[in-house]
Amino acid sequence: MKTNPKIIRSLCYFTEHALTETVDRLALLQEKLLKTGFEIQTTRICTNEKDFAKLEATYPQKDVLFSSGKCDLKYVIENKYDFFKAGRTSCHVDISNGVNEAHVDWLFTLIREAPHKLFQFAYVANNSPSSPYFPSANYERSGFAIGLQSSDLAGGCKNLGDWFQNMQTVWAELLSLFKTETDFLGIDSSVAPLFTGNSSLVNHIERFFGSFHHAVLSDVFLQITDFIKSANHKPVGLCGLMFPCLEDFELAKVYELGDFDLERNLFLSMHCGLGIDTYPIAIDESPTRVLNILRLLVGLSNKYKKPLSARFISDGRAKVGEMTDFKNQYLKNVIVRKL
Repeated sequence: MKTNPKIIRSLCYFTEHALTETVDRLALLQEKLLKTGFEIQTTRICTNEKDFAKLEATYPQKDVLFSSGKCDLKYVIENKYDFFKAGRTSCHVDISNGVNEAHVDWLFTLIREAPHKLFQFAYVANNSPSSPYFPSANYERSGFAIGLQSSDLAGGCKNLGDWFQNMQTVWAELLSLFKTETDFLGIDSSVAPLFTGNSSLVNHIERFFGSFHHAVLSDVFLQITDFIKSANHKPVGLCGLMFPCLEDFELAKVYELGDFDLERNLFLSMHCGLGIDTYPIAIDESPTRVLNILRLLVGLSNKYKKPLSARFISDGRAKVGEMTDFKNQYLKNVIVRKL
């Protein structure tokens, strides 16, 4: 019987300062994982270093991604050209204390001047530190964290129970592999879907329950969230259920059909998810509409004390009703709908 691939979406090392030896540590960890049958999609470094240009100069290795973590909006705006040129660097701005027109103005600046950087930027509220997933990653203490592409572990499973067992088996293997590593922070057991087939969460939901549409008004997503939060014995980071609209290509199809509007997105986020993720936005969208949505997201996050983020995506060209052209292998092109 063919076993499901054990795919690590992110192997991330957290370091307070940008140190060259961090890459060496990542290489050793990567070698250890590869020898035990894991596949690694990306290696990453998250640091408190806010100088975007310095960060990429310190780490010239093209196969390593970076995050400056939480940055002040004023700082990002003042250093926007360095951020635009930093092709491997992500960051986020915390809006837990509220949003205003300046936050929306910055979003539309990105849409106009550097739409490719929207993929590497988010607004976050009540964020959890040490998540290996970008752009939410934020430094709190030094060490490494692991985030899986656990949707692939559902391949061939007949129900949620089979999938849960596969996830628990892989988590146990990682805990055993790194039990003597004092800098192992833990596993972010978030479900982070991608593309189509076994990598798509929507694909499995439709296999198990007939349709995504019908599954929404059931407790299936609560079951998944309860499991990934309770069964992981060394949790770190977000440990939630992601609905990346344009990265899960099957979810992108649902979006185009009108079955994944922001109301549904936020509804799912409130009982199991992590917010608005890679969600299409048109260049002619109303800034007032965006401001109201961000205020709602912050209000929900504060009321229910849960991490929520917003990562909007534009190609800098498509208006409402037009097809996008992202030129990004991780994003599915869609006809953009009004928010």
